[in-house]
This record gives sequence, structure tokens and C-alpha cells, in this order.
Amino acid sequence: MKPLSAKQKSILEFMRQFLHNNGYPPSIRDICKACNISSTSVVDYNLNILARAGYIRRDPEVSRGIEIVDASRRARVVRVPVIGQIAAGEPVPVPTPDTWLAFDPSEMLELTEDITKGKDNLYALRVKGVSMIDAFINDGDIVLLQRTETAENGEMVAAWLKNEKETTLKRLYREGRTIRLQPANSQMQPIYADADNVEVQGRVVGVIRHVQ
Repeated sequence: MKPLSAKQKSILEFMRQFLHNNGYPPSIRDICKACNISSTSVVDYNLNILARAGYIRRDPEVSRGIEIVDASRRARVVRVPVIGQIAAGEPVPVPTPDTWLAFDPSEMLELTEDITKGKDNLYALRVKGVSMIDAFINDGDIVLLQRTETAENGEMVAAWLKNEKETTLKRLYREGRTIRLQPANSQMQPIYADADNVEVQGRVVGVIRHVQ
């Protein structure tokens, strides 16, 4: 696991001290002020890293929704490869399925088991495009997928269009001998393809938001 940066160690130590002194966790603005960080987005970015590493738990719907995890209960970290890019829009060319399986990734995600939920055969793809924005998946986000060749109607998948040698991120629906790949964006049209031309390469099991 990648070691914490000096800034992350400072944030974690401040949160522990604040909780000890006050009995409740600090706000993001408290952390900004105490750790001399100018931007709340920088604090949010580093809190996400601490959460993925298992040092804290966060509830984004609750003000001060931060829990420091005792070291003895810290979740095991799972390394997941980021193996490329997937279009959430019109399909774009990507490496072939065989190339993906043999891919030696330069980028690895370190995720705790509360994110991976005990699933295996996981990989990640970086999203390009906005066709899934109504499903809260934006350009630059990373989707976590479980490798599989099957999917139920309505599941979000990485779909390989064999003839076009292109891949896309959509919800899959079987309609007789036709597959409908449905975007989650009211401004975009679905893709229709013969069932023999579509290969499911993975089912989306999580999303990691891109923080600017």
C-alpha cells in the first residue's frame, strides 16, 4: 500500500486530536484551517484517499460524517488495475479483449474491501464522455468492473462491439436478437446491435469520482 503523504498524516492526526478534545469529528473547514490548506476540494481529495486506505469512513450525506477506523479493524486493501479508457458516449477504439487480459497496468487503485465488497476479478476503466451522467458517472470518473461475460437486463456493462472493434459503457437490454445499449443521458440515443456482435466484458460494481 502506498504510504500516506505528510499532508494526509497531518490531516489524520488533527482529526484524532479534534475528536479526542471535542467528542465529535471536525468539519472540512476545520481541517482546512488547522492544516493550513486553502481549498476544501484538496481536503476532500485527501479524505477520499484516507477512506480508500481504510483509515477513516465517510458519510457524504452527513455533516462531519467522518469516523476514524481503529487500526485493528482496518479493512484489507485490494489492488485493482486501471487498464484503459471506456467511452460513456459514442464508442471509441480500445485494445482487444485478449490484449486487456494480458495488460500490464501502470496505474493501480488501492481500495478497501468495503468498496470492493469482497468481489474478485476486478479491473477499472477511466470514463471518457457524458452519456452516463444521469447515473452520476461523469467524464474522468473511474468505473470499477467485475469481469464477466453475462449481465442481466438493465445492468451497466462494458460492452465490446466486435465488428466495430469498439467498446462503450451503457446499460444493456436484450430485445429478441437485438441488444440495446442505453445511455443515461436524455440527450443521447441508444445503440442497437445484433446480439452476436456484442460481448459483455464486465459489469459495473462501483464508481470512483474524479476530483478536480
